[in-house]
Amino acid sequence: MFKTLGRQLPPPAGVKSPSLWGVEAHLHSLFGEQAASIAVTRRWFNFRYRSAAHFIDIFRTWYGPVHKAFAALPADKAAALEHDLTDLLNRMNRAGAGSLVVPSEYLEIVITRR
Repeated sequence: MFKTLGRQLPPPAGVKSPSLWGVEAHLHSLFGEQAASIAVTRRWFNFRYRSAAHFIDIFRTWYGPVHKAFAALPADKAAALEHDLTDLLNRMNRAGAGSLVVPSEYLEIVITRR
Protein backbone atom coordinates (compact mmCIF):
# COMPACT_ATOMS: atom_id res chain seq x y z
CA MET A 1 0.00 0.00 0.00
CA PHE A 2 2.83 2.41 0.81
CA LYS A 3 4.36 1.90 -2.64
CA THR A 4 0.99 2.78 -4.15
CA LEU A 5 0.77 5.92 -2.01
CA GLY A 6 4.33 6.85 -2.96
CA ARG A 7 3.55 6.80 -6.68
CA GLN A 8 1.11 9.68 -6.24
CA LEU A 9 2.77 11.43 -3.28
CA PRO A 10 6.48 10.71 -2.84
CA PRO A 11 7.86 10.90 0.72
CA PRO A 12 9.84 13.99 1.73
CA ALA A 13 13.50 13.99 0.66
CA GLY A 14 15.83 12.40 3.18
CA VAL A 15 13.10 10.60 5.13
CA LYS A 16 13.65 6.86 5.51
CA SER A 17 10.77 4.60 4.62
CA PRO A 18 8.68 3.38 7.59
CA SER A 19 8.67 -0.04 5.92
CA LEU A 20 12.30 -0.42 7.05
CA TRP A 21 10.86 -1.33 10.47
CA GLY A 22 9.86 -4.60 8.82
CA VAL A 23 13.46 -5.43 7.85
CA GLU A 24 15.34 -7.40 10.50
CA ALA A 25 18.75 -6.05 9.50
CA HIS A 26 17.48 -2.49 9.97
CA LEU A 27 16.25 -3.31 13.47
CA HIS A 28 19.65 -4.73 14.37
CA SER A 29 21.35 -1.60 13.02
CA LEU A 30 19.10 0.60 15.17
CA PHE A 31 19.00 -1.39 18.41
CA GLY A 32 21.78 -3.98 18.21
CA GLU A 33 24.14 -2.31 20.70
CA GLN A 34 21.41 -1.62 23.26
CA ALA A 35 19.51 -4.89 22.88
CA ALA A 36 20.06 -8.03 24.89
CA SER A 37 17.80 -9.73 22.35
CA ILE A 38 15.68 -8.95 19.33
CA ALA A 39 12.94 -11.51 18.74
CA VAL A 40 11.15 -11.30 15.40
CA THR A 41 8.08 -13.39 14.56
CA ARG A 42 6.41 -13.22 11.15
CA ARG A 43 2.63 -13.06 11.47
CA TRP A 44 -0.36 -12.54 9.18
CA PHE A 45 -3.40 -10.29 9.56
CA ASN A 46 -6.42 -10.45 7.27
CA PHE A 47 -7.99 -7.09 6.55
CA ARG A 48 -11.74 -7.71 6.22
CA TYR A 49 -14.03 -5.11 4.67
CA ARG A 50 -17.22 -5.10 2.61
CA SER A 51 -15.33 -4.00 -0.51
CA ALA A 52 -12.27 -2.14 -1.74
CA ALA A 53 -14.33 1.07 -1.63
CA HIS A 54 -15.21 0.40 2.03
CA PHE A 55 -11.53 -0.21 2.89
CA ILE A 56 -10.50 3.03 1.16
CA ASP A 57 -13.28 5.00 2.87
CA ILE A 58 -12.20 3.77 6.33
CA PHE A 59 -8.48 4.30 5.69
CA ARG A 60 -9.07 7.66 4.01
CA THR A 61 -10.97 8.82 7.10
CA TRP A 62 -9.02 7.20 9.96
CA TYR A 63 -5.57 5.94 8.93
CA GLY A 64 -3.01 8.76 9.10
CA PRO A 65 -0.81 8.03 6.07
CA VAL A 66 -3.77 7.46 3.73
CA HIS A 67 -5.77 10.36 5.20
CA LYS A 68 -2.80 12.74 4.79
CA ALA A 69 -2.06 11.54 1.26
CA PHE A 70 -5.61 12.20 0.06
CA ALA A 71 -5.69 15.57 1.87
CA ALA A 72 -2.44 16.67 0.20
CA LEU A 73 -3.39 15.72 -3.36
CA PRO A 74 -5.34 17.75 -5.90
CA ALA A 75 -8.60 16.15 -7.06
CA ASP A 76 -7.15 14.49 -10.18
CA LYS A 77 -4.27 12.85 -8.28
CA ALA A 78 -6.61 11.82 -5.44
CA ALA A 79 -8.81 10.10 -8.03
CA ALA A 80 -5.73 8.36 -9.47
CA LEU A 81 -4.71 7.23 -5.98
CA GLU A 82 -8.19 5.89 -5.31
CA HIS A 83 -8.08 4.00 -8.61
CA ASP A 84 -4.61 2.56 -7.84
CA LEU A 85 -5.65 1.48 -4.32
CA THR A 86 -8.84 -0.09 -5.65
CA ASP A 87 -6.85 -2.03 -8.23
CA LEU A 88 -4.32 -3.19 -5.60
CA LEU A 89 -7.01 -4.31 -3.14
CA ASN A 90 -9.02 -6.14 -5.77
CA ARG A 91 -5.88 -7.96 -7.01
CA MET A 92 -5.03 -9.05 -3.45
CA ASN A 93 -8.61 -9.95 -2.45
CA ARG A 94 -8.92 -13.58 -1.38
CA ALA A 95 -12.68 -13.50 -0.69
CA GLY A 96 -14.13 -13.11 -4.17
CA ALA A 97 -17.01 -10.88 -5.16
CA GLY A 98 -19.17 -9.45 -2.39
CA SER A 99 -16.48 -8.89 0.26
CA LEU A 100 -12.82 -8.10 0.74
CA VAL A 101 -10.21 -10.16 2.57
CA VAL A 102 -6.64 -8.99 2.05
CA PRO A 103 -3.87 -10.89 3.86
CA SER A 104 -0.98 -8.81 5.10
CA GLU A 105 2.27 -10.02 6.64
CA TYR A 106 3.75 -8.09 9.53
CA LEU A 107 6.55 -8.55 12.04
CA GLU A 108 5.92 -8.91 15.74
CA ILE A 109 9.07 -7.49 17.31
CA VAL A 110 10.13 -7.78 20.94
CA ILE A 111 13.34 -6.00 21.91
CA THR A 112 14.80 -6.62 25.35
CA ARG A 113 17.16 -3.96 26.67
CA ARG A 114 20.55 -4.85 28.09
